Amino acid sequence: MVIDIRGHGLSEKPKDVYGDSRLWADDVNAVMTTLGLQKPVLSGWSYGGVIICDYLRYYGEENIGGIHFVGATSKIGDAFLPFRGQDVSEEVVTGLFSDGMEEGAAAVQKFVRLCVYAEPLPEDLYFFLGYNLMVPPRVRASLMNRQLDNDDLLPTLRKPTLITHGIDDAIVLLGMAKHNAEKIRQAQTSYYPSTGHAPFWEDADRFNRELRAFAAAI
Repeated sequence: MVIDIRGHGLSEKPKDVYGDSRLWADDVNAVMTTLGLQKPVLSGWSYGGVIICDYLRYYGEENIGGIHFVGATSKIGDAFLPFRGQDVSEEVVTGLFSDGMEEGAAAVQKFVRLCVYAEPLPEDLYFFLGYNLMVPPRVRASLMNRQLDNDDLLPTLRKPTLITHGIDDAIVLLGMAKHNAEKIRQAQTSYYPSTGHAPFWEDADRFNRELRAFAAAI
């Protein structure tokens, strides 16, 4: 199942509730508890890696079956900067936080194009733009202004872990995946050639096959 995290999609978009790791952890736990999920694999894309770490820091690994990082970062704020692609310039970041219609739309379009290795089809591009523009600039700013480094947490993890990452990811560099793999001793890695920030979209067959096999082996 896929959930819209707070501030995204059809989830509510309240103000000033994005900086507390405990809130993010509680969100994941609430979904698991309400739906009665038994030992789910937590699969997090991009910022989802941070949210998975939020959950694990407060709830531990007891109630999950495994962890799946997809083009994911375990850091945010200053600690993430060495792993951020150079094309995600300060101009793009500033635009993502802007309430100005033209500046914001241009930045989102630039960001969306960076998500994939090959130029997306027009219908895919507009689909990506649509769900990204549903996120208010203030939410983007609140998410990115957090300061988190989970290097202390990752080595304590023991559950099966799969790290999936596009070799040509221009947003979260491959170095982030390799860093996480070094910290998590049992991590399996799967690196996709000629693939950007969205391996689940760019090579869906391989992605689905590997995630299915990973979950079945737990």
